[in-house]
Amino acid sequence: MAYDYDLFVIGAGSGGVRASRIAATHGARVGICEDYRVGGTCVIRGCVPKKLLVYGSKFTHEFEDAAAFGWTVPAPSHSWPTLRDNVNREVDRLNAVYLRLLDGAGVKLHMGRGRLMDRHTIQVGEQTVTADKILIATGGHPVIPSIPGCELAITSNEAFHLPELPKRITIVGAGFIAVEFAGIFNGLGAHVDLVLRRDRVLRGFDEECRTFVHDALKESGVKLRTEMEIGRIAKKGDNGPYEIQTPLGGMFETDLVMYATGRAPNTKGIGLEKVGVQLDKVGAIAVDEWSKTTADNIWAVGDVTDRINLTPVAIMEGHCFADTEFGNKPRKPDHRSVPSAVFCQPEMANVGLTEEEAKRTLGDLRIFTAAFRPMKYTLSGRHQRTFMKLIVEAATDKVVGAHMVGEDAAELIQGLAVAIKAGATKAQFDATVGIHPTAGEEFVTMRTARAETAPTRAAAE
Repeated sequence: MAYDYDLFVIGAGSGGVRASRIAATHGARVGICEDYRVGGTCVIRGCVPKKLLVYGSKFTHEFEDAAAFGWTVPAPSHSWPTLRDNVNREVDRLNAVYLRLLDGAGVKLHMGRGRLMDRHTIQVGEQTVTADKILIATGGHPVIPSIPGCELAITSNEAFHLPELPKRITIVGAGFIAVEFAGIFNGLGAHVDLVLRRDRVLRGFDEECRTFVHDALKESGVKLRTEMEIGRIAKKGDNGPYEIQTPLGGMFETDLVMYATGRAPNTKGIGLEKVGVQLDKVGAIAVDEWSKTTADNIWAVGDVTDRINLTPVAIMEGHCFADTEFGNKPRKPDHRSVPSAVFCQPEMANVGLTEEEAKRTLGDLRIFTAAFRPMKYTLSGRHQRTFMKLIVEAATDKVVGAHMVGEDAAELIQGLAVAIKAGATKAQFDATVGIHPTAGEEFVTMRTARAETAPTRAAAE
């Protein structure tokens, strides 16, 4: 049978765009569809605009620190519309770049929601196309729990387009999106209430690191409402504030409520049930190590598969798929030792195993840590500290995990990720000459392993 395309991709985010471009360079006839804007969550309403807002919010601290270095800074004022509009102009620019990339590769873009009609037929709006192979790269979306008044809350999607900066904002959640936006709004001058169900932020990350971030958030002025849930959101009058009510009878007021309590894969309404594509227990598309679904000619990559939900991972998965199926270069995506970062304030980044994971999966460990005030703050007096951690497998001397909380953590960990991916040992770290004076030199000058202590509460749990 003659198909319109050799490959059709549903979803033009980072993973889908990379897969379509690489497949096209291998000679495939490729089509792709998107129902919003090309670029996906990361470019349009995620990583990129969020990092720009982080940059904008950090100037508050720079102005405060400047006096210790001899600068007289007049009382600064901030224009939220200026920052918002400049960020969105950059998003527009990147959206245009993605469109040019698709066009330059010869990929045909169809604007509209894609829906599978059968294993080789896709409906996009009023149009129907056919393809030999299909890739699903529809990503995920933020979820708001169903409570009374939930329709009054926003998610990170809407946070980039607020008409004005709220004086008070309540952020519900304890994951990376919640703590990042807590730092953004706090830095821009809003009063931030961070509501979380557990005792600390960033569950799943290294325990010492998450405690360090939690304490830093508190020190920065964010009000942490721990072990709390929201039972109801109500609005007091047409122009009044929101009233937050808890199941135990507590109440406080705020000007805006933002939920950052998780994301769900975009699997509904795209016809998966018609073609035999099965979902896993969390509702994501189930795939094998080659990203193939339970339908022979259909693959899936990125957040819709709920493996490691990071943009560079989706790009890797899409590239591997295209090389395997159209480039005669079979290769599986490698999900080992994937570095990641949380752009909270201070920043956190890591690669490899957490201490808790290493204790569960390896034998004896040697743990090296360093905590210090960065040189810059020795003059300004800021209380923000840096924390670093190396996890070493005692039997092999390999560094199996590196973690950092502090300025430029992501930049430093990106470099260490190469070493850890290559299997570097602690002896090789020790033999590396540091760059002085830097924070990074601490990673190659840690000499004394931490003495083991009684298990922490978190480890016991």
